[in-house]
Amino acid sequence: MSDVLIFMGSPRKKGNSEVLVDAVVRGIKEVGGTVETVRVADLGVAPCIGCGGCDKTGRCVVEDNMQPLYDKITSARRIILASPVYFYSITAQLKAMIDRCQALWNRKRLTSKAGPGPEHQDRKGYLLSVAATRGDKVFDGSILVAKYFCDATGIEYAGELLVRGIDHRGAMAKDLTSIEKAVEFGRKCMK
Repeated sequence: MSDVLIFMGSPRKKGNSEVLVDAVVRGIKEVGGTVETVRVADLGVAPCIGCGGCDKTGRCVVEDNMQPLYDKITSARRIILASPVYFYSITAQLKAMIDRCQALWNRKRLTSKAGPGPEHQDRKGYLLSVAATRGDKVFDGSILVAKYFCDATGIEYAGELLVRGIDHRGAMAKDLTSIEKAVEFGRKCMK
């Protein structure tokens, strides 16, 4: 098991989000951490169908590539959600995965009814996001989604690294200030 689990939400390989993730990974590794990166777009995770099947069991009835992610999410010490901004939120691929965590929320709810369970000490979640525009509210939707993902999965939301004004392919690699901030962000995630 890795120290940090990163969910890459961008469907674009080698894009600006991935460049930023690579810098964060560098920071994590500099302080001795290990990383597993999951490219969500490659998994074909189906969206939640709202069937209520997980309400009584805490288990999603949809059988696809989401199933192995549940154990990864519940055992991860650190989780980073990485996504460019699409229409003031995260990508559809990452949102589908997060929506499917309704099963984990139900599992948490069902377990709490049975009495206090083991505490997940020192589990933290983060958001890493890049936006083409510079609007004051451009990240608001993404932050809310990340916070609720953390709440549903029993993880403390510990912050974000947000980069505005990165539009064209390759622009992130040229923003050396943000790259250094990302390396430092990776180091801090391990604390």
